[in-house]
Amino acid sequence: MSVLQGPEFYISKRVGRAIIDYKMLSDGDKIAVAVSGGKDSLTLLWVLNDRKRFVPIKYELLAVHIDLGYPRSCAKALEKYFKKIGVNYHIEKVDILKKTKPKDISCFWCSWNRRKALFETANRFDCTKVALGHHKDDIVETILLNLFFQGEISAMSPKQELFKGKITLIRPLAYVEEHMIKRFAKEEGLPNQTCICSNSLTSKRTKIKTIIRELEKACPDVKTNIFRSVKRIKKDYLL
Repeated sequence: MSVLQGPEFYISKRVGRAIIDYKMLSDGDKIAVAVSGGKDSLTLLWVLNDRKRFVPIKYELLAVHIDLGYPRSCAKALEKYFKKIGVNYHIEKVDILKKTKPKDISCFWCSWNRRKALFETANRFDCTKVALGHHKDDIVETILLNLFFQGEISAMSPKQELFKGKITLIRPLAYVEEHMIKRFAKEEGLPNQTCICSNSLTSKRTKIKTIIRELEKACPDVKTNIFRSVKRIKKDYLL
């Protein structure tokens, strides 16, 4: 298959547009790429590593995997993949499951602990940026989650300064839809560790995904419309 016909071309192009639109990268950046083991973060790592060949901005990558101690750890498979594509990597082991009861584990709990370990690791390795694999679908779902369950209008920002600017969080896949990532991951044969938490099937985010799929039947552009809505706020019509 020609590169111009493959999903990697379209993903890379959208990543490049997001990087430019939000000024995500600067010369000399050291980027900690959070790699969970799923298709999204592995696609992000692949694209950022591939783009180093031809973009004018020079940057360094460090693939970071946070191992929370789940029985079905994908750390070994990821280590093999990191070596295969030639990226520097670090696997941070944080075994906190021993101190936590199964009923207390939730998507928020897991995310919070991973994020804490990720920022600590990025700081330890002097990374200026932390790249997360959230894509357009994730951002759209978050907008609805915050609206429905928190009663507020807010989203995941594609670029966000944290800790008084010491670390900048970036989401280069902000313009990339999940179906493109699924196709790329399948064609590229990326290792894929799906969430093994029993709460994932009943989470609020899963409910939102179902709602969006139903809405797409009547309005195929619903995700784009929701994504753009937080940029098109008409203040005269707010309460």
